[in-house]
Amino acid sequence: MKAYGLLTIIIFTGLNFISPNIGIAESNEPNTTTKTLEERLAELEQKQKILERQLEIEREASAEKAKTTPIITANSKDGFSIKSPSNDFVLRFRGLIQADSRFVSGKKDSTATTNDDTFLLRRLRPIFEGTVWKDIDFKFVPDFGGGTTALQDAYLDFKYFPKAKLQVGRFKVPFGIERLQSSADTLFTELALSSNLTPNYDVGAALHSESLFNNKLSYAIGIFNGAADNASSDSDVDGNKEYAGRIFAQPWKDSGNSLIEGLGVGFATTLGDKTGTTSSTYKTVGQQTFFKYNSGVVADGQHTRYSPQLYYHYGSFGLLGEYVLSEQNVKRGTNSQSLKNKAWQVAASYVLTGESASYKGVKPKNPFDPKTGKLGAFELVGRMSQLNIDDNAFAGSTASAIASSSTSANAATAWGMGINWYLNNNVKASLDYEQTAFSGGSSSGDRQKERAILARVQLSF
Repeated sequence: MKAYGLLTIIIFTGLNFISPNIGIAESNEPNTTTKTLEERLAELEQKQKILERQLEIEREASAEKAKTTPIITANSKDGFSIKSPSNDFVLRFRGLIQADSRFVSGKKDSTATTNDDTFLLRRLRPIFEGTVWKDIDFKFVPDFGGGTTALQDAYLDFKYFPKAKLQVGRFKVPFGIERLQSSADTLFTELALSSNLTPNYDVGAALHSESLFNNKLSYAIGIFNGAADNASSDSDVDGNKEYAGRIFAQPWKDSGNSLIEGLGVGFATTLGDKTGTTSSTYKTVGQQTFFKYNSGVVADGQHTRYSPQLYYHYGSFGLLGEYVLSEQNVKRGTNSQSLKNKAWQVAASYVLTGESASYKGVKPKNPFDPKTGKLGAFELVGRMSQLNIDDNAFAGSTASAIASSSTSANAATAWGMGINWYLNNNVKASLDYEQTAFSGGSSSGDRQKERAILARVQLSF
């Protein structure tokens, strides 16, 4: 910049000597009002220094402003977000909308008043999550689906120590593998029969990590109020607490052996005492209740659950399986029983368009675009599941039995198949058929089979 300035002065001065019309007239007399060349150079150098300083001040101001100016982003993975330049403070807004249609045959009896053929908003969840002070994450998720308002997640996650993060608030109990899966990523529109024996949301605290041994081992261990089977809890009704623990290992992850690196196995358990009215009800995929306790039945002591579980994927093929045992002491009047209810499921998937199967959903290589002939991704799914009620639930007289064999089935077995269409990373359409057969559950013998056709259009961002 200085070289440019000097060159300009030299040229300008030379022209003044050559042509009197440009600047200084030729004269033999000294002109005291005309600046010397040295003075002009000094003046220009001073102006140059002033300009350089002004530019430096502007750069410093821009850098300082960049330290406090929030960064606004929007993408298919994180939704809409506002974050500080240092990422110490982040606020993300995401959402889940599931518009369903449900057509179910095989009602319990001709006098049933529940309308099982319906269109509904199954889930309508605005999701607020983010980070404060770099090491504290938070999540808040209300749900307006089904015409009611409910609270799902509401927690803080302290991640000062990545190997032992502390989660506090309301969140899913670390137990069932399908229950823990995001509602946006499940293979079928509704959970399998085995999930009836798993707890849902509860209030408590848990230590957890997903990054042990190069992300090959995850664990969670916590203390909670104690939610009933297939239920959520917002408060402790009896003062007792429930302990939950889960460990999941992927020993060959990133091993380079594609045949076994997608295998993960785990084990989960809960243990605690419960007293007071039990709210457990078990439902079909058509959301009909096929088992419930009689009026007056209360929890009466220890409640223990166990669940070995696995997830496996190899290329476009995926497999999910779990077995659940729920053992609980209950009583009705003088009839006290320790019930061992058991359930299992096996679900398989295959992505027809070649994308990889995943526990976290399929990501289409070619998002749907009818103008260019791109169709997205298609996935075939199949599932079998079963739930067996302990025979002791029906022991005793009508007045003292834990459950009524004329209204509650002692076993349910279901099989289903379906197709998922992933238009892109955020929009998914599903169509399922599932049939459930029962043992007992009717005054005339076995309850009528349920045949359910379920369809869903989903937006998740």
